[in-house]
Order: sequence, then C-alpha cells, then structure tokens
Amino acid sequence: MSEDNKPTSGVPPAEDDPTSPTALGAPVQGAKALEAASGKPAAAVTETATAPPVTLPDPKEIETWNEQVRRRMRQKTRRSFLGFGAAALVGFGAFEWLMSRREIDDVPWPIRKTLEVNEQLARDFFSTGRTAPRPSETRLGNRINGDLGLGSDFDPSKWQLQVSGLAAQDEPLALGIDAIKKLPRVEMTTEFKCIEGWSIIVQWAGARFTDFMQAYPPTTQSGDDFSLDHPEDLLPYVAMSTPDDAYYVGLEVESLLHPQTLLCYEQNHQPLTLEHGAPLRLVIPVKYGVKNIKRVGTIRYTNVRPADYWAEQGYDWYVGL
Repeated sequence: MSEDNKPTSGVPPAEDDPTSPTALGAPVQGAKALEAASGKPAAAVTETATAPPVTLPDPKEIETWNEQVRRRMRQKTRRSFLGFGAAALVGFGAFEWLMSRREIDDVPWPIRKTLEVNEQLARDFFSTGRTAPRPSETRLGNRINGDLGLGSDFDPSKWQLQVSGLAAQDEPLALGIDAIKKLPRVEMTTEFKCIEGWSIIVQWAGARFTDFMQAYPPTTQSGDDFSLDHPEDLLPYVAMSTPDDAYYVGLEVESLLHPQTLLCYEQNHQPLTLEHGAPLRLVIPVKYGVKNIKRVGTIRYTNVRPADYWAEQGYDWYVGL
C-alpha cells in the first residue's frame, strides 16, 4: 500500500463510517464542507421539513356535536318564548290595573303622583344661577310648530298685554309692545327643546321677565314692596294665556326669575312673525317648548296653581329641563 492510500489514523474515513454525522444526514459544518457534500455552492443548499400528518375529524363525532348544539338551542328557544309570554302577561295586567285607578285631573293617580314627585325633586334642585347652554349661532333654526291660540283673525295693531295681580292696582294694566321695548334689551342664543323630542338653536331678543317685574311690580304675600331679594314673598304662581284664551300655561314663579326667561319680540335677528307668536312671546329655556307660550295676551300673578293646557291633557304640569 502506497503512502497516499494509508489512513492517517486508525479511524476509517468519515464518508465510509455509517455512524458519522455526514452519513446520518447531519449538516456539514462550514461552507467548504457543504459544497463538498452537495456538490453545489453553500447558498444553494436548503433543508427540507416534513409536514406533520393531518387527521380529519370523524364525521360521526361532528354530527354528535351538532345535535347537542341543536338540542340546546331548542331548549333556550322554548324558555325564551315562555319568559316573553309571562313578561307580556305581567305587563298587560299592570297596565290594566294602572289605567283602571281613580283619576286626578283626568290622569290615573299613580301616574299623576309620579309626575308630582318628579316636579318636587326638580324644584328642589332648581337654581337661577344654573343657566342653559349658550350654543353658537352658526346653526340657527326657524322651525314652526304649534298654532294653538294663534287664530287668523288676530290684528297685531290692536294687541295689548293685560297684567293683573300688580301691587296697588286692582284692575288689570294694559301695555303696548312699546312698553316692553323700553325695558333693557337682552339678546341670547339657546337651544329650544320640544317635548316631542326635537330641538333647534334660536337667537332671541327681548326683555328679562325680572326687569318687567321691577318695572311693573307684582303684589307680595306680606304686602311689602316688591323686591327680587325676597323671592319667597312673591305670589308662587303666574298664569299666561293667548288673547283668545285658546292656549294657556301655568308657571311657578322661580322659573320666571331665571335670568334667561325673556319676553321676546325678535327671533334670529328679525321681528317675530305671527307664526312664532308676534308681537310678544315667552322664552323660558329651563322649560320644554310647551311652556314657551306664543302671542302672550295676559299675565296674572296668583296664589293658586293655574290651569295649564297640556297638563289638562295628561302631561306633566312642571315640564322642566
């Protein structure tokens, strides 16, 4: 054996050893070794991975699961139907009981008492220092809604405001629109909210009701001179109606003392139109629109809770915001 054919040690060459890393498929270390093992450049050598076997679910097992789901759905559907039926019967019975109760002012007493409790809570939390938001004038609206008391036979040139319950005056005082316009002018922009659920942003101009009271003082409970510093001495209610008495509202005096309550003669920088209550209307942002009476013909201070058109139809008398 020539020197070139002799092994350099007693270990056979790696390629002939079945237990060597190369024979077992292990990667050969080093770029040159890879090239030698594959006969290709090292960058071209890639390893291949064997995908795990995929086991398909048993169709019988799937059907068993589906049947369990269907059975549970049928059970829940029956329970839901029975629960809905029971709730409907209870609700119908409660409604029948409620509507068969004796009435107070044409409304079943449980509903009327609930409205009265709401009113007392609202009045307890009412504050003249808490004003309604003042939105921007960029989205002014001009919606016409409601024509009660706005008969077409009205002549604005003959309109006069009749005010009763004034101090030291037994007979009603008749005022023209000029008397209102002589009072300090106030402008404001508020969101007018209707009890039907819609609202619009409106710009108003007119006189504060408190300025009107100072100019034409109402009588007091004590008989002393009128003073805004003693609101507890004022008569507790104010009644207002249209000239034909077709529409009328009752108001508690606290809301009329609010700084945003105005007797208005302009809307959106224009004189009031007849549809909006010209020549004079009430704007009271702490109340829903039904209290913002148009075409005010009479104002009356009183100790007795006044009649209110919509309260007589079953609505809340207070309707505060």
